[in-house]
Amino acid sequence: MLQAFQAHPALLVITIVLASLVVGSFLNVVIHRLPKMLERQWRAEFAEHTGHEPAPEPRYNLAVPRSQCPSCGHRITALENIPVVSYFVLGGRCSACKGRISPRYPIVEALTGALSGYVVWRYGFSWQALAALFFVWAMIALAFIDLDTFYLPDDITLPLIWTGLLVNLGGLFVDLPSAVIGAAAGYLALWSVFWAYKLATGKEGMGYGDFKLLAGIGAWLGWKMLPVVILLSSFVGAIVGISLIVFARHGRNVPIPFGPYLVLGGLAAMFWGDALIQYYLQTL
Repeated sequence: MLQAFQAHPALLVITIVLASLVVGSFLNVVIHRLPKMLERQWRAEFAEHTGHEPAPEPRYNLAVPRSQCPSCGHRITALENIPVVSYFVLGGRCSACKGRISPRYPIVEALTGALSGYVVWRYGFSWQALAALFFVWAMIALAFIDLDTFYLPDDITLPLIWTGLLVNLGGLFVDLPSAVIGAAAGYLALWSVFWAYKLATGKEGMGYGDFKLLAGIGAWLGWKMLPVVILLSSFVGAIVGISLIVFARHGRNVPIPFGPYLVLGGLAAMFWGDALIQYYLQTL
C-alpha cells in the first residue's frame, strides 16, 4: 500500500480526502461538545472551590452519549452519519422529527476533506504532510469553536504550541530557534495590542486565546510568517467587520471573534507564505 501511494500520488490524495471526511465528522463532535465539557468542568471546579458538592450529571465526553438530534433526541444511526452524503440524502432534516440540521456539519466535513487533500497534494507522501494534517484539523476546530462561543480552548491551543515546537526539532517546517522565537513573538505581539488597547480605552479588545493561537502558529511556521498572518487576518477581519456593519446592521459594540481570521492567516501562511513574502518584497 505504501509503495502504491508513492507511485500514484492521486491515489494517496483520494484516500486522504475520503478518510478526512470522517475526521471532519469527528471535528463536528469536538466543536459541539468540547465547550460543553469545559463548562461542566468549570462548574465542578467552582463547586469544589466554594465547598459545595457538584451536582451529579450524566456522563458526557467526545464518545458518550451517541450523536442525536438536538430537537427530538433521535439517535443518529450509522447510515445517517455518512459524512456529507447523509445530509443531502436526508434533505438536511432529521429522519424522525424532520427538524432542520445545520448545514455547518457538511461544511466542516467537506472543508476538512478539501484542505486535507490539498495538504497531501502539496507535501506528498512525507512527514510534513502528516504534521500539516494535524495543524489543519486543529485550525478548523478552533475556528468553528470560536465562531460559536468566542472562546479558544487551551485544550487545543496549548498542545498546538508544543507540537509545533516538537515537529520543528528536526526542522520539519522551520529551524527550532525560529519556531521558539515565533511562539514567543506570536504571543507577545497580540498581548501588546491587548494591553495598549485596554490602557487607551479601558476595554478588552481580544481574548487570551488569540495570543495562544498566534503563538501556536508561530511555533509551527516560525517568526518570519507572523507578519503575513497578522496582516492577512487583520485585513480579512476588517473587511468582514465593515461588511457586517454596513449590510447586516451588526452593532459596532457587538464583538466579532478574531480566531477564525487568525486561522485563515495561518493556513495561508503555511501554504503560500513564502510566495506572499516574495511578492511583497518584490512589490516594495
